[in-house]
Amino acid sequence: MMTKKKKIILITGILAVIIAAGVSAGIYLYINRFDAAEYVQAVLDTSYKNETDQYVEITGVSQEEAEKIFEDNLDITMEGFESSEMPEEMLPKYRELFGEIAGKVSYTIGKPEKKENGTYVVPVIVKPITLFTDTYETFQTRAQEYAQEVTDSVMNGGEMPADEEMQSQIYQIYYDVLKERVDSGMLYGGARNTTLQVTKEGNREFTIDQEDMDKLDSMLIESVDTGEEDEE
Repeated sequence: MMTKKKKIILITGILAVIIAAGVSAGIYLYINRFDAAEYVQAVLDTSYKNETDQYVEITGVSQEEAEKIFEDNLDITMEGFESSEMPEEMLPKYRELFGEIAGKVSYTIGKPEKKENGTYVVPVIVKPITLFTDTYETFQTRAQEYAQEVTDSVMNGGEMPADEEMQSQIYQIYYDVLKERVDSGMLYGGARNTTLQVTKEGNREFTIDQEDMDKLDSMLIESVDTGEEDEE
């Protein structure tokens, strides 16, 4: 016959097993849970703001790998300038400025909807940065003022600056105009809606539809409309 002491030991052992099983199940559910909204937030924060903690936690990648995402995006942004006539010494300044601008993009993640095929549709509200449209006229004015200064100088017997010098000055003017606006406070346009389709590929592997990401990217910063239309 089982003594009272043995019963207590047995009950205690059973409770320990139950608790352990419950904790294990909780850990399993936490590790395997998937919140599409959290994932999208982590991807966008990493891509544009270089805020990587949540992305590292969700995906399990290293800090270096996460930070490379932001740097790769800046590389893509700078590709056009690196192949232009921008003076090489100005490239780091522009890169730093564009990194600062990227960190100010505005997006708000909504509640995901899971489709029958397992894909999550995540709504995103974007308020586009209007930096380039806001500063376009100022840049045009200052560039024209510089051109007039050069003209007046030459008309008064001064030497015509080399093309490289004038190009460098124009890029410096544009940088100054953009930097002034960034430092004084970014302005945003009206809210716009878009969606991102997210697929869970594995335990810690997820993908966002590339076309959706490209569309979102194009919405974050308003482009300059010069009023020129392509002729048919």
